[in-house]
Amino acid sequence: MEKQISLRKRARVAVRSFILIALLAANALPAGVHAPGDPPTTLILVRHAEKLIVPPENKDPDLSPAGQARAQELMRMFSDSGIAAIYATQYKRTQQTVKPLADKLALAVNKVDAKETAELVKQIRSRNVGQVIFIAGHNNSVPEIIAAMGGPQLPIIPETEYDNLYILTIYSDRPARLIKMKYGSTVMPVGNQGMVKPSFWSAVTCHRFRLRRLNAASFE
Repeated sequence: MEKQISLRKRARVAVRSFILIALLAANALPAGVHAPGDPPTTLILVRHAEKLIVPPENKDPDLSPAGQARAQELMRMFSDSGIAAIYATQYKRTQQTVKPLADKLALAVNKVDAKETAELVKQIRSRNVGQVIFIAGHNNSVPEIIAAMGGPQLPIIPETEYDNLYILTIYSDRPARLIKMKYGSTVMPVGNQGMVKPSFWSAVTCHRFRLRRLNAASFE
């Protein structure tokens, strides 16, 4: 048991260090490029954490115990990352995903309609230029937000995946840069709510793309 706890602590430190390196890399300027007057805007995006398995008529489930643990992990990972604003959709699963982090940072959560990506983009561009922003969305709205803010067109996140983390850095003078990685734990389907399996590695993929858009229909 002590060995397992030690491994989990080491994994958490490793992931946090990896994310810090990713943030620094995303904001680093290539050789020969001078920093423009406007600092980059950095978006940290996640899909909401694991939700309870509920009857189909319940469209607004709470987080499962695994999801609550993931929300706490996000708080530990990003409580000292310089986040200036937090956005989440109107559903309980996104609100509960960001609550530990918002409480820790004493920040109010900006509630946005899951179908109003254009309004979210408008708010970010008018209020948060040059800041670090945290966004919790859904398996289809997260790729849509990334594309709308200048990142690549990504596929909808698979329904079973809750451990994807995206860092999108938006510049005023060059294409946006996206870093994708895994974080926290992988949930193995056991019974109704899942079993948490520690994840000790973060796979990172980098992209540079110009502005594109995605369309989304349903939100999970």
